[in-house]
Amino acid sequence: MTMKVLIVDDEKHVRDAINLLAHWEEHGITEVLQASDGEAAITMIGAHKPQIVLTDMRMPHKDGTELLTWLHTHAPQIKVVVISGYDDFNLVRHTLISGGMDYILKPVQATALNAALAQAAKCWQQEEQARDRVTRQRMEVNEMKPHYADKLLTDLITGEGRRDAILGQLREEFQLPLPKSRCSVAVLDVSHLDHKLRSKFQNQLQLLLFSLINICNEILQQRGVAFRQLNRAGEIVILYGDEQRSFHPLLHAINEGIYSTLRRRFHFGMSDTNTFPEEAPRAYHEASSALWKRNLLEPKLLHSYQQDVIQGAARPLRLTAIQEQLRLAALSGASEQMENVTTQWLNDIQGLSSITPEQLVQWDKEWDWMQMQWLEGEGDALPVEEKTTTADTELSPPLPLNEEGYLSLDLLKQQVRDRLQAVSKIMTQQHTKDNFFIHDIAKYLERHYQQEISLQDIAARFFLSREYIARKFKQEYGVTLLDYLSRFRIDKAKQLLHNPHLRIAQVAEMVGYQDEKYFSKVFKKLEGITPGEFRREQTLG
Repeated sequence: MTMKVLIVDDEKHVRDAINLLAHWEEHGITEVLQASDGEAAITMIGAHKPQIVLTDMRMPHKDGTELLTWLHTHAPQIKVVVISGYDDFNLVRHTLISGGMDYILKPVQATALNAALAQAAKCWQQEEQARDRVTRQRMEVNEMKPHYADKLLTDLITGEGRRDAILGQLREEFQLPLPKSRCSVAVLDVSHLDHKLRSKFQNQLQLLLFSLINICNEILQQRGVAFRQLNRAGEIVILYGDEQRSFHPLLHAINEGIYSTLRRRFHFGMSDTNTFPEEAPRAYHEASSALWKRNLLEPKLLHSYQQDVIQGAARPLRLTAIQEQLRLAALSGASEQMENVTTQWLNDIQGLSSITPEQLVQWDKEWDWMQMQWLEGEGDALPVEEKTTTADTELSPPLPLNEEGYLSLDLLKQQVRDRLQAVSKIMTQQHTKDNFFIHDIAKYLERHYQQEISLQDIAARFFLSREYIARKFKQEYGVTLLDYLSRFRIDKAKQLLHNPHLRIAQVAEMVGYQDEKYFSKVFKKLEGITPGEFRREQTLG
C-alpha cells in the first residue's frame, strides 16, 4: 500500500524540518505534500487524498482546531498527528476528541516524530485492510445475490424446497415481480443456437446468458421475471404474471430486442396459464417440453405445449434401425459406402412430417451407444429415450440447426458423415496397440490449453462420444482428460510465476483460467501450496 502525507504549518522552515527528520520510505510513505494553513490543507486533501496529516494548531485563516473538526466530520479515515508549539490542555483535549492520534511539541524530535508516523501508518494500513475485506465481502454478496435468486426461482419451478419459504425470500429480499395468482412460463435455450454463434460465445456462456436475461427483464418491466434455470446449462426461464396482457406480443418484443443485439431470434416454448405458485412446476414442464418437442420443420418461433406437443406426438424414427448398415460401412472404410448409408438415413428423415430437438439429441445418444458397442463390445442396453431434457451440467451437443433455428439437412448429413468417418478410422486400425487418436487429443490439449475446453468440446471436435474418449484417455495416460489438462496448465503457470512483473490474475488467464480463485484452488491441489507461496519460494531460493 502506498501512502501520502500532508504537512500543514504556516512556517515553511518547520515544514522543511519535518520533511528532513521523517523516515518516509520506512513507513511506506511515497509522497509528501505541504500546506500553509487549514484552508489550503482542505483544498489539497480534496485533490490528493492523503492518508496522514501532520498539522500545527496556531495558523492564520483556518487554524488547526478548525482543520481537526473538519477532518473528523468529512474525512475520519485520515490519521492526524498534531505538531504544536503550545503545551495547552485544551488543544490536547480537542485533538483527542477530534480523533487525533498524537500531540508532539516543538521543537520536533526525530524519534518522537517517527514513532508517531509509524503508529499512524500502521493504524491506517490495518483499517484499510479491514475496509478491503468488507468491500470484497460486499462484492461477493452482490455477485452471489443474483445466483441465489436464480437458485430460489429454480427450486420454485422444479418443485424443490419449501414453497412458502422460497416465496417469502423472493418477495422480501429481492422484491421480484412474481405473479399474484396465475402464471405463464416461457423457456429459451442457447443450446438451440446455430453452431456459428455458439462457437463465437463458447468461452463466454455466462456473458451471453447475462445479456439475454437483461434484455428479457428490461422488456418485461415488472410484469414478470427472467432467470437462469440452474439445473440445465444454457436455459433461461421467463415467469410471467400479467393477467391483463397477452404473453405472445411480449415474447415477440423480447425476440426483437435479442435480434438487435445478436442478429438472431430465439424459439420459445410456452405453457398454458396455470395457478401460481401451486402449478408453477407444471407450467415450467409444459414450456420446456414445448421447446424440446417443437417441430424443427415448422416456420414459427412460439411453440405451445397444448398445440405443438400433445397434437404433434408421433412415433420417433430410430437411428439404431440401420445400425448394421452403418457398422458395415464403417468397417469397409470405403467413402462410397459411407456416403450411401448416410444418404439412405437422410432420405428416411426427409419422409418425416415432424423432427424435434429432442429427437436429434436422442439420435446423438444412439450414435454414442452404437459406437461404444462397435469399438468395445459394451453397452447391451439401448439408450432410453428421455422424456425430459433437464439436469445437465453442459450444453447439449451442437444441434444441426441453421441461423433461424430450423433443421439443416446439409449440416445433419455432414454430422453423420464426419462421425462415420471418424469411427471407421478407429475400427480399421483397431488391431494396432497405438491409440493414435488419444495422442492426437493430448496434443490438441497442449496446443489449446489457454482456451476454455470441456469434454463435450473434445467430443464434438473428434466426432467421438464423451464416454469413449474419457475411458480411452484414462487407460492410455492413467489420469482423466481434465486432470491431464490441469497438470499441463499448472506446469505452464509455474514457469510464468518466475516473472515477478506478471500478476497472479494475469498468469491464471494466460494458462486458461478466467477465475483467479479457481486457478489458486487447482494450483494448491496439485502443488500443495498457493501460487503466491510458490512465487515467494522461488524468489527466496
